Amino acid sequence: MAKVVFLGLGVMGYPMAGHLRTRGGHEVTVYNRTGAKANAWVNAFGGRAAPTPREAAADADFVFACVGNDDDLRSVVLGPDGAFAGMKPGAIFVDHTTASAGVARELQEKAVALGLDFLDAPVSGGQAGAENGALTIMVGGNDKSFAAAEPVMQSYAKMIVHLGASGSGQLAKMVNQICIAGVVQGLAEAIHFAKSADLDVEKTIAAISKGAAQSWQMENRWQTMTAGKFDFGFAVDWMRKDLGIVLDEARRTGARLPLTALVDQFYADVQASGGNRWDTSSLISRLEK
Repeated sequence: MAKVVFLGLGVMGYPMAGHLRTRGGHEVTVYNRTGAKANAWVNAFGGRAAPTPREAAADADFVFACVGNDDDLRSVVLGPDGAFAGMKPGAIFVDHTTASAGVARELQEKAVALGLDFLDAPVSGGQAGAENGALTIMVGGNDKSFAAAEPVMQSYAKMIVHLGASGSGQLAKMVNQICIAGVVQGLAEAIHFAKSADLDVEKTIAAISKGAAQSWQMENRWQTMTAGKFDFGFAVDWMRKDLGIVLDEARRTGARLPLTALVDQFYADVQASGGNRWDTSSLISRLEK
């Protein structure tokens, strides 16, 4: 059992912190910007809530976080009330936020200067993966800290991969989002084409889903996409945030991502039609106006 902290109790962090308590058996302290959510978590799982990240992090072996973006991450890590100000020497900060590789390297450097360490560890699997404790975790950082943190992360993971130095986890998550963007757009166009051609969509998907066209998106989203239902997963607003990180990194490295840039604009169309909180499969909606 370790003394652990979880910062950020959104749709991902709330169940992840719960698994640390129920599956891992760890002593868990939580912090959330909205204190009522932290109190609700304590009522559900036990442990305790703290009023600031600094107070939460005091005496912890590991501090985990899953917040919105780079600025949100800095706000819970840095400053007089940030986690770094309260962490004991040798403690490890594990960030599950989907953020930039740059902020991961920045915070890792600051952590080391304070006698701490920092792992960037974004996750894939969405809300369902968090609730089921079946996330894939992509980790950047040093070998020793990874080896120490991996058994704790097993509480909510089905796969954990150490990619290399600081920032590598975030870069791998960018690869993940590039793949998802292309696959969802392809599936949206395929379903739209099948409807336009008066094919039986169910039979068509059954025919192609056992071959090279098969994907997780096809298996889990074709029915809801066909029905025009888009409240089953990762929101368009968050996907655009992630694709913005991807495209910024591509500009930095010189990578050419024409399809990703195009799909990002398609998601902007979905936002403009009021679909900010629809899930990513809502790309089909712009084809069927």
